[in-house]
Amino acid sequence: MKVPPLLAWIVVLGLLALLPVLPEPIGTPFHIELGTKVLIMAIFAASLQLLAGYTGLISLGHAAYFGAAAYAVAMLTPRYEAGNGWLLLLAAIACAALLAFIIGFLVMRTRGIYFIMVTLAFGQLVYFVFHDVEIFGGSDGTYIYNKPAFELGSLRLVDLDQASHVYWLTLLGLALTLGVIGLVLRSRLGHALVGIRHNEPRMRAAGFDTFAYKLASFTLGGALAGLAGFLYATQHGYVNPELVSWHQSGNALLMIILGGLGSMAGAVAGAATFVLLAEWFQDLTKHWQLLMGGFIILAVAWMPQGLAGGFSGLRLPRRGRARPASPRIPTHPVGDDLASPRATATEQTT
Repeated sequence: MKVPPLLAWIVVLGLLALLPVLPEPIGTPFHIELGTKVLIMAIFAASLQLLAGYTGLISLGHAAYFGAAAYAVAMLTPRYEAGNGWLLLLAAIACAALLAFIIGFLVMRTRGIYFIMVTLAFGQLVYFVFHDVEIFGGSDGTYIYNKPAFELGSLRLVDLDQASHVYWLTLLGLALTLGVIGLVLRSRLGHALVGIRHNEPRMRAAGFDTFAYKLASFTLGGALAGLAGFLYATQHGYVNPELVSWHQSGNALLMIILGGLGSMAGAVAGAATFVLLAEWFQDLTKHWQLLMGGFIILAVAWMPQGLAGGFSGLRLPRRGRARPASPRIPTHPVGDDLASPRATATEQTT
């Protein structure tokens, strides 16, 4: 019996919520902070999945919005008292969304490899702004001395000085991210984005303003990356220009490739696998990137559909001589010119 996706997500998120209350050696502060890192990267990967997996926009500048939100928290937090968490959250997401809208408006007229290179260029531009401007702390970055306070009247809802509260807040952020993306994909916007990924010229011919739809996807993806950046700054209390570098964008892209393009479960699984393996490989050797690269190559070669595809898309080596390929029966997609009544009548006559 197939489990409904919504029920499956509720069960998974519910089980994840139990991590801080589990006894040692599982529910330790180290594992809670590591779990928080996994959840933050899952939000970041899910925001890129909306662009790459569902809209077909491969961006190498996605970390710009992640880092911009983190820097917004650092710049707007008062030095000697806790800032208003609600206002800082809105400001961080708004900053990331505005930056994504501006960059998206400029790059959306490019396609393919040109789009990838232009997003990379804008991402590096944002990187050097944070790296070279003194107010942002330069290459050393800057500290957040007081974590945001989420209060309702005189009641403090979340104590971000406790690792478990940061974990639960991040888990709530992941749930909201998945919920927002799920609603978008079921809407007219989501159906248009998937259509654009498959055949943009046909969508334009059908009357869709593909530029506006792609810009909306780009802006929403940047806003969700900003949520991840806010949570990162909240957890670590420190930001630096490396958050904005293209390496961070590349890591997010590797996460969704590892997990499987076009799947929210793949984004979460890919982020978890990437972060946990990175932690393990770093304990083994200082050249841990070699081990990570080899693992990703093998995973993509054997499971081209990613971890979300499971063993259904597993490629195993075949023994013996290859059999000759059987003749393919031509199939015509619905709506194609070859599927017209005239073409069908001609094939039957022949």
